[in-house]
Amino acid sequence: MTQNHYDVIVVGGGVSGAALFYELGRYTDVKKICLLEKYGSLSSLNSNGSANSQTIHCGDIETNYTLEKAAKVKRTAKMVEKYCLQYNYEDKVIFSHQKLALGVGSEEVNFIKNRYKEFKTLYPYLEFYTKKQLAEIEPAVIFDKNGKERPEDIVGMGAQNEFTTVDFKALSDSFIDNTLKIEDKVTDIFFNNEVKEIQKIGSTYHVQTTMSQFTADFVVVNAGAHSLFLAHKMGHGLDYGCLPVAGSFYMGNRKILNGKVYMVQNPKLPFAALHGDPDILVNGFTRFGPTALVLPKLERFKSGTYLDFFKTLRFDFVVMKIFYDLFRDSDIRNYVLKNFLFEVPGLNKKLFIQDARKIVPSLSEDDISYAKGFGGVRPQILDKINQKLMLGEASIDTGEGIIFNMTPSPGATSCLGNAVRDVEVICKHLGLNFDEKLFNDELVEDEITEEESV
Repeated sequence: MTQNHYDVIVVGGGVSGAALFYELGRYTDVKKICLLEKYGSLSSLNSNGSANSQTIHCGDIETNYTLEKAAKVKRTAKMVEKYCLQYNYEDKVIFSHQKLALGVGSEEVNFIKNRYKEFKTLYPYLEFYTKKQLAEIEPAVIFDKNGKERPEDIVGMGAQNEFTTVDFKALSDSFIDNTLKIEDKVTDIFFNNEVKEIQKIGSTYHVQTTMSQFTADFVVVNAGAHSLFLAHKMGHGLDYGCLPVAGSFYMGNRKILNGKVYMVQNPKLPFAALHGDPDILVNGFTRFGPTALVLPKLERFKSGTYLDFFKTLRFDFVVMKIFYDLFRDSDIRNYVLKNFLFEVPGLNKKLFIQDARKIVPSLSEDDISYAKGFGGVRPQILDKINQKLMLGEASIDTGEGIIFNMTPSPGATSCLGNAVRDVEVICKHLGLNFDEKLFNDELVEDEITEEESV
């Protein structure tokens, strides 16, 4: 047994790892927990505010969610909200803006009308907006540069006074700060400790980092795309490959929209539709995006990880078939090509503005600039057994005391919900107690409707 032995080691200091660290400290009787972070601060990658849309994805305006998925996401999103309210983090970590999903043209208008009727049961606060109402609450989506109404039929569905926005780095910091205040427990954080190897010897996990060696009875890896990389090194998750998809943004030179404006998702496209959001870190200026660019590396704006990508992709005939099935669809093929061109200086703004004008018809090239250094990498999972690209989160629970989590959107929104799932597994494996009553009192909505339990 080494001096650096813990009951649980959490690998990765993004919002998912920090949430698990907090829940283990607050709601279980674990005695020694440790968090290992590769870089010198928390949330330096995808949980950083510049790497994501700062959105609580609760399912009300995300048009690619089924009612069943929306109910699950709403429950975990409410946990983030209740946590922030518990610690009085309003306008520090969590913020309210108006938000809406926009339907442009007859097909999308009918889609929004039908979706509003269906989703109003799950989200009673949802409102339906006519073109006239949109002109009042979000005039930029209605009027062109000459002040004339856009000719298309247009409607929206959304809300005015809900919490919509989170600084996920600040949320991560708060999880750690509140855990370190807990007495009678060892709660250690080690920065600049990149995990290089995890080995199981007997019933103990040996975690080798660039700085030291640690041991634990249970390990949870919340390391973004590197979760699968580390899983593969241990022989787990070999039926999965990783396709890193980077998202870039364009920053408005002012507050163009009053709140969040999302568009109807093309059901053929596995990536988020373009949207406009108020950037809470840049004076509330409107940020447009994201684009979707497949990159041969696991981390954005960091050197290296190219070799890690090829190892984690595990390219073979099955992966080639998944790519073939995706790219033979002209919509997907054209989308991928266009998003590549969004990165080419000189062409990028001219092309991007064409798409963004679906939200803001008056938008000109002078109104936006490429947001240098903004955007992250989302580890999309290739499912080799079912030969398809998986959407959403993936978790590998080995049943042997180690879990690997890959959490693209809405992973940050679901951080507390995903964490409690892992907490329950950890407690069962180690014979620890989980204070479910305190957890429910503090983080779970008081009343669960019939629709939410679908």
